[in-house]
Amino acid sequence: MSDGAEGTTAATLERAQLGLTAALAATCLVSIVAAQVALWLAVAVFIVRLARRETPLPRLALDGPILAFMVWTLLSASFSPEPVVSHESAKKLLYFALLYLAVDTLSDAQRRDAVIDAALLGGLVLSTGALLQYYFLGFDQVDRRPRSFMGHYMTASGLLMVALLLGASRLVFEGAPRRPARRELALLAGVLGGMIVLLALQRADVFAVEGERVFVAAVAGLGAHRALARGPYPSSGVLAGLASLLSAWALVISLTRNAWLGALAGLLVIGLMRSLKVLWIVAAAVLAVVVLQPPAVIARLTITDLSSRDRWFMWQAGIDMILDKPVFGQGPRMVESVYPGYRWPGAPNPATPHLHNNVLQIAAERGLPCLAFWLWWMAAAMGDAYRERRRGGAGSWTAGAALAALTALMAAGMFEYNFGDSEVLMFALLLSALPYALRRQREQEGAAPPLPASAAAS
Repeated sequence: MSDGAEGTTAATLERAQLGLTAALAATCLVSIVAAQVALWLAVAVFIVRLARRETPLPRLALDGPILAFMVWTLLSASFSPEPVVSHESAKKLLYFALLYLAVDTLSDAQRRDAVIDAALLGGLVLSTGALLQYYFLGFDQVDRRPRSFMGHYMTASGLLMVALLLGASRLVFEGAPRRPARRELALLAGVLGGMIVLLALQRADVFAVEGERVFVAAVAGLGAHRALARGPYPSSGVLAGLASLLSAWALVISLTRNAWLGALAGLLVIGLMRSLKVLWIVAAAVLAVVVLQPPAVIARLTITDLSSRDRWFMWQAGIDMILDKPVFGQGPRMVESVYPGYRWPGAPNPATPHLHNNVLQIAAERGLPCLAFWLWWMAAAMGDAYRERRRGGAGSWTAGAALAALTALMAAGMFEYNFGDSEVLMFALLLSALPYALRRQREQEGAAPPLPASAAAS
């Protein structure tokens, strides 16, 4: 094959990986099926590029803790009372390929901005869907909360939390939105118009499922189109502003306390890194809730309700599980089946799918060593994000966004097993890659051959 044909093939594969990663970024907030299809296609292209030696496999500071976490998870599955079920659950470890795929894809500033815009587009769709459900489809009760395109309201609220922090980071670190170009307005109008059409189909119960599938495909296509557009693409910050505003609104009406706590923790991190004005905005929002006392929100600010009491009892059971099997744990996906044997008297619910706490769930499932590896991984990721943000320079706001998002997931994870949600895990891995993509870009630019003297003089 000629050098020209080789170059064309390499460029085609690189663009395919970029488009698929952007489609993944847009759809992991909308549809797990669409996101998985985009992920595995992108990983397949990435493997081909690695085999052709067109790109090196990223080497990260997270390699050690991630490898240790994966190995111990598989060991725990092997010692599980139901190894087949546990190994089936352990297939989620394959999602970690996204981290390395994203570092490779996002190590260019224009591609990174495109994929982030695709993620913000997904956040806009997710939040708009939740708001439409709340105000027009009757998803306005604690036992019937808006979930948008997700299968569960808890997953939707976790994604809304992270989308809010991604958009807020863009606005705080990069400045207020500018006047949008016509092309950008057309994109936003098309998305919002599509959501209204989808709402009409759902209310009429006519082609609702088919309409949702078509819309999800359109969102994936818009994300890929944004990434693959040739020439400068208008990005005024309006998308980030809309996504953060609507995500905050949708997060409030979700009535999900762990996501509220996570969002506050993430906004606190953004304020400490950039401007104390953000802290004043957060304080003003909290004061408004105290003064206005909206009944639905105030009713959730309690620790005496049934779900809070149930968490207390299941955490006690989780500690007993850990004490019983501290090394390899009960096995992945085994907590639900063994819980009745550890359930404390007085627990409101006879069963639970998980322990509503990341630390207890991982330790109970996979053992204390695996928990140590997970904490090592999270600490390393957050530390590297902090260092990249402190380093400054173009694009460093994305490292701040990663740190805020990871902080929020850790805070919310004290009361919810958000690490177990595939959609949340995928979005977290995508954002975790941002600091390492910045570092790789800097290394690549530093390794570029110097210009000839004549060219430098000119």
